[in-house]
Amino acid sequence: MIQIILSDKAYENDVYPLVKAFYPNEIIKVYSEKEETKVEQSDSWMIDIALENHNNKGEIVANMAEIYIIRVLFHPELISITMVNPAGEEGIQSIDTLEIEDQKSQYKNAMKRLLYKMLSHKLNKKLPWGILTGIRPTKLVYEMLEQGFTEEKIRLQMQEEYLCSLEKIQLSIEIARREKKLLEDMDYRNGYSLYIGIPFCPSTCLYCSFPSYSIERFSNYVDRYLCALHKEIAYGATCFPDKKLTTVYFGGGTPTTLSAEQLDKLIESVKKHFDFTHVREFCVEAGRPDSITREKLVVLKKRGVNRISINPQSMHQKTLDLIGRKHSVEQIREAFTMARAIGHDNINMDIIIGLPGENVIDVKETLTEIEKLNPEGLTVHTLAIKRAARLNTDKDNYTELQATDTSDMLEATFEFAKNNDYLPYYLYRQKNMADNLENIGYARYGLEGLYNILIMEEKQTILALGAGAMSKFVFHNENRIERVDNVKSVMDYISRIDEMIQRKKDFLGKNRKL
Repeated sequence: MIQIILSDKAYENDVYPLVKAFYPNEIIKVYSEKEETKVEQSDSWMIDIALENHNNKGEIVANMAEIYIIRVLFHPELISITMVNPAGEEGIQSIDTLEIEDQKSQYKNAMKRLLYKMLSHKLNKKLPWGILTGIRPTKLVYEMLEQGFTEEKIRLQMQEEYLCSLEKIQLSIEIARREKKLLEDMDYRNGYSLYIGIPFCPSTCLYCSFPSYSIERFSNYVDRYLCALHKEIAYGATCFPDKKLTTVYFGGGTPTTLSAEQLDKLIESVKKHFDFTHVREFCVEAGRPDSITREKLVVLKKRGVNRISINPQSMHQKTLDLIGRKHSVEQIREAFTMARAIGHDNINMDIIIGLPGENVIDVKETLTEIEKLNPEGLTVHTLAIKRAARLNTDKDNYTELQATDTSDMLEATFEFAKNNDYLPYYLYRQKNMADNLENIGYARYGLEGLYNILIMEEKQTILALGAGAMSKFVFHNENRIERVDNVKSVMDYISRIDEMIQRKKDFLGKNRKL
C-alpha cells in the first residue's frame, strides 16, 4: 500500500495517476496534510508490515525498499517530495520554482517531472509516455502543429517538458499530421456530429465497465428505451439549425442487439429528423458477431451506413470463453464474410492486447486470422482494467492469467499494420492500461474513422443521445469545451427522458453563440 500526502490536494489528479503508472498493482490512498492523522494512526500497521517482511532470524524475506509514504509539499518558490519506505528509510528531493513563469501548467509539470525522476530512479523503470497521464497525448502535438512548430521543436518539447520516449513522440507526430490533413478537408467548425447510444449487449465482457445491459435480461425495456430515444432524437434535430451534420455514430453497448426491424425504424427516425446532405461518415458498431444477422446487415447497407465495426477482440476460443464473449471464432469469420457479400466495403475490426492468459504468440495468431479477412481498419486496444469491471472486482481469480509482455504484443501489432498497409490515424489512452501504453486506430488510406478523430481531438461538437451518452460542446473562439451528460441507467433514462432533453435545452439557451 502507498499513501500519498499532499499539502495541496488540488494536485491529486496529477500525482495519483503518475504514481499508479509506476505501481499499477498497489493500493494507493491520497490524503491532504489535514487528513494526515489517518496516516499517523496507521503507524502500528506499518510496523506490522515491517515485521512480516522478516523471518524469525531477523532476515529480510520481502522487499523492504517499497515506498510506503510519498509526501509532496507545494510552495510558491519550492516543490519538495519526500519518500519513506516501511523500514523508515527516507529520500527527499526538491526543485526551485522561482524561475517558472506564473502558469499552473508549468508548475504542475515541474512537479511531475521531479516525481517521475525519483520513481524512475528508484524502480529502474521508464514510462513510454513520460509524465503524460491524460487520454489525449496526440492533442498536444496537434496543437503544436497548428501553431507552426517544426518536428524538431515538437520532439524537443515532448522530451524535455513531458519526458516522452522518442518512439511515442514520433508516433504522435505521424498521427497528428494524418489527423490534421483529414480535418483540413472538413468544415468541422461549422458542423457537428451525432452519437446514438444503444446500451444493450448479448453479455457483459469480463473487462467491461461501460453502461451495458444484457439483452436477454432487459429485453422488456428495449421498446420503451427506443420510444424515449425517438423523443430525444426529435428534439436533438432542433439543436443546431445553422450547423451541418458531419458524422453519425451508433455505439453502445452493441447497436446490433436490436432486431432488424428495430434498427430499421431507428435509422429511419434519425434520417427523418436530421439532414444527411453533408454527412461524410455513418458508422455503426456491429461489434459482437453473435448479434449480427444477414437481415441487420442488409438494413445497415440499405439505410446508407458506410462504415461498420465487427470486433473479435481475440481469435482464440479459450480467450473468448474466459472474457465472456458468447460467440465462437467461426461466428466472427461468418459475420465478416456475410457483411462483405452484402456490400459493406469499410469494415473495422477491434482486438485487445493483454487479455488474461494470452501471450505474444496468441496475439500474432489473432493477427494472422484477421489478415485472411482483410478488413479496411484495425483498432488495437491495450487492456485497461476499470474499477467496476469483473476483471478488477474478481481479480484474485485471474492473478495467474495476467499478461506480462504487453509491450511486445503492441510491437507485433505495429509490424502487422506496417506490413499490411494500415496507417495509424488516431490514438488515445485510458486509466490503468497495461504497461502504461495506448489504443491505436489503423486504417487503409482514405478509410479512416472520422468520428474517432473528431471526438478524440475535441475539434467538433458531439450531440450525444441515449442512456449514458455525453454531449460535448466545443466553443472554438473561446478555447472552451462543456459537457452535458445523460443518466446511465436504462430505467432512469426512460422515466427521465424529459429531464434529459431539458438539460440540453437549458445549456443551449445559456450558450447561444455555440
